[in-house]
Formats: sequence, C-alpha cells, structure tokens
Amino acid sequence: MPSFALNHMTAPRLGWQAFADLAQSLGCIGVEYRNDLPGPLFGGADPAAVGADLKARGLRLLALAEVKMFNDWSDAKRAEAEALMQIAVAAGAEAVSLIPRNDGVATDRKDSFRVTERALREVLPMLRDHGLKAIVEPLGFAVCSLRYKEVLAEVIDAVGGQGTLFMVHDTFHHALAGFGPIYPELTGIVHVSGVRDAIYLDDMRDPHRVLVDADDVLGNVAQIRALREAGYGGPISYEPFAPGVHALEDPGPALAASMEFIRQGIA
Repeated sequence: MPSFALNHMTAPRLGWQAFADLAQSLGCIGVEYRNDLPGPLFGGADPAAVGADLKARGLRLLALAEVKMFNDWSDAKRAEAEALMQIAVAAGAEAVSLIPRNDGVATDRKDSFRVTERALREVLPMLRDHGLKAIVEPLGFAVCSLRYKEVLAEVIDAVGGQGTLFMVHDTFHHALAGFGPIYPELTGIVHVSGVRDAIYLDDMRDPHRVLVDADDVLGNVAQIRALREAGYGGPISYEPFAPGVHALEDPGPALAASMEFIRQGIA
C-alpha cells in the first residue's frame, strides 16, 4: 500500500503541531514544512523541539522547504541554502527542497541545464557536509528554468549527485510539462494534487490544485501506478494549493477520502 505524507500547503492555516496532529490522525508516515507560509517557520518554535516532537509521534520530517530560485546562484543564495540546511539538521529533516527560478529566464533546455548544473555543483558538497539530501522540483510552467525532468536527470548525472540529489515527481507539474519520462530511481518524493476543471494545460495554475478524486483530469492515479510499477516505493505527499481546500475547517475527512480513492485506484 502507498505511504502517504502531507505538505504543509495542504492546511497552511494550521500551526505546526496541529498539522502534525492531522498527519498522525491520517496514518501518514511524515510531513513537509515550509518557510513560505505566513509567519516564521515552525511558528518560531525551536527546530530541535519540533524534530523531537515529530519523532515521538513516529512521523518523519521528510523535507524542509524551500530554497527559492536556487538555480539563480550567487553568494546570497549560498547563504540562504546554508541557513536552511542548518535548520533542517537541527530539526532532523531528511532533505531540503530546491525550487528553480520561474520568471521566464533560462527556459530553453541548454540554458536550463547550464544554470541548474552550476547551482547543483555548488549545493552538492554543502548537502554532503550536512548529511542531507535535496529534492529538486521541476515546475511545468513554460516560464520555468527547470521544466523538464530529463534535464534534471542529466544534471544529476553530470555533477555525480546520485544518492544525494533527487527529484520531485509532482503530478500537476508533470502534466504541465507534457508528461514525458519518469525516473523512479531518482524520485525522492511524489507530490499529488488534482485538477477538476477541463482547463487547457498551459492555463492551469496553483489555485486550480485540489484534492485528488474521481473528477481529476491530471491522471494522478495513472501517474502513481506507473511510478510504483517502475519501482518507486517512497512517500506520496499531498500538496493542494486551492483556496477551497485551505478553507476547510476540518480537512481530515476530505483527505482520508482522497487517500482511499488513490489506494483503490492503484490496487
């Protein structure tokens, strides 16, 4: 059976402890926390205390997000990455999340490879020094500097990052990028969200991302099934961005129903 997890974007109004309660109640194996939600990371709580609490609950801190625009590399970006890695180590996180620039720069494959290779070559020894992994997320938007998973796979190979650098298979972004090859051996986590409306792929945006159900047009179940049949056995983490999901007073029942839908679909 699949192992589910929750990204804090699933219920961003919840504090870190209430969010851990939600994940625990759903039988999740872990959580991902983010530094791009309102307020300080962990609500200002000590990262070590957060990590100890999660461990006592039997939850893994799968990843700490995120270094934005990581492939716009600079001394300032290095300092940003170093600061996040230090917090990740203190909290017992397994990985940090790296998000590419998404502003129309370096969008062709050659430039995408160039800027991503430069950044990951610098990041790799930092990760190894801290005993961390990175999960790098290609974004399917046409304006993204790392749209295609095959470019990331080539970069990981070029910098010798196997075992430390992994990719996110985000079902939404995989669809936006035209589907394409999957890399189960390089996949560190799967992010799931659904789209219900028959929107042209290029017009899909984060607010369209809801919980996966029978009305999903992205083929979440088919994507997950293909990954699992190809050997992926890692976590499947919910990451909906839709305001309607975020407004749920109690997202537990809706999440449980979505998880059961996926279980039945891939059985």
